[in-house]
Amino acid sequence: MSFAGKVVVVTGGASGIGRATADLFSREGATVVIADKNGNAADEAARQLGGESTGVRADVSCSEDVRALMALVDARFSRLDVLVNNAGFGVAGTVQNLPEEDWDSLMSVNVRSVFLCSKYAIPIMERLGGGAIVNTGSYTAMVAIPNRVAYVTSKGAIAALTRAMALDHATQNIRVNCVAPGTIETPWFDRTFAASDNPDEVRKALNGRAPMNRMGRPEEVAEAILWLASDRATFATGSVLTVDGGTSIW
Repeated sequence: MSFAGKVVVVTGGASGIGRATADLFSREGATVVIADKNGNAADEAARQLGGESTGVRADVSCSEDVRALMALVDARFSRLDVLVNNAGFGVAGTVQNLPEEDWDSLMSVNVRSVFLCSKYAIPIMERLGGGAIVNTGSYTAMVAIPNRVAYVTSKGAIAALTRAMALDHATQNIRVNCVAPGTIETPWFDRTFAASDNPDEVRKALNGRAPMNRMGRPEEVAEAILWLASDRATFATGSVLTVDGGTSIW
């Protein structure tokens, strides 16, 4: 699945699933643009990838930042083959106790960023005859979890947005798909374990979410993203590929 000569943008690419995805595309020959709110981390990740890979500080929920990001990609590389809309986060809460500002912030990063990045990436892809967009969703688009109302809603919206964009842009040879991870062991969970009075019990509970009785690895999700973006998936668009260790089939 060589991506030699291709340019890939990964949002939230400085850590976790995004970082694993950037690493994998780079190993497959792509030039990777890592967009992240942490500009220093994005620069360091790109430096480690080497070649022409580039780190960009960008708040992908902000239209000005996204326009600047895509303008930089177009000016520097004159192409964009793959967009991975990976940036996102979660907060706890129900509709009763979740602060409105937390709802707005999460929706802005998790959903608005997919809209904005796709909006400004598609014209570049169309000019070049096509491309691929892969959105990072979640198994919670299919199976709700308690006390995460904003996160669950945002991931359901990403799945719906994926289907809508796939339909709208199929004739432009732009494929739009979604990967739906389960519980993945990212640095966020490392902080959760560190803050817990009983990290072993927390890990046991998280492992127990899946029939496979473990959390996934970022690299396992990255492999699914790579496949959806590759020429081996040329008839796949509007799909949601679940990578959750069976969590959604309990």
